[in-house]
Amino acid sequence: MSDFLKLVGEQIRYIRKSKGLTQEALANQCGFQYSYLSDIERGERNISLETLEKIINALGILPVEIFTFKHADTDNELIEKRLVIESLQALLHDRNVSEVKFIHRVAIDFINTVDQAKNR
Repeated sequence: MSDFLKLVGEQIRYIRKSKGLTQEALANQCGFQYSYLSDIERGERNISLETLEKIINALGILPVEIFTFKHADTDNELIEKRLVIESLQALLHDRNVSEVKFIHRVAIDFINTVDQAKNR
């Protein structure tokens, strides 16, 4: 099993779970057997780009989210934080500028509120 295949598989699993999907649900969306998806997630299948594209589309993510690997010595919380930030970026990607600016203002207001509560 190649380290690269394992990394891609782990990333697919992480994103799938973060979206609340079972292997069976994602496999059905892609037109696969769930055992095939399980093999992919364990890094035991060398998949084609077409297969990877089906997975990316079914997950509703940008390709970069599959290939954003972290070093093994990186803290898991930092990895999770970066993946969430990238997920937010993917959510905003297809929004118009006014919607993105609105979300930005809401985020700033939220962060200011949290910071004020911390300083009390």
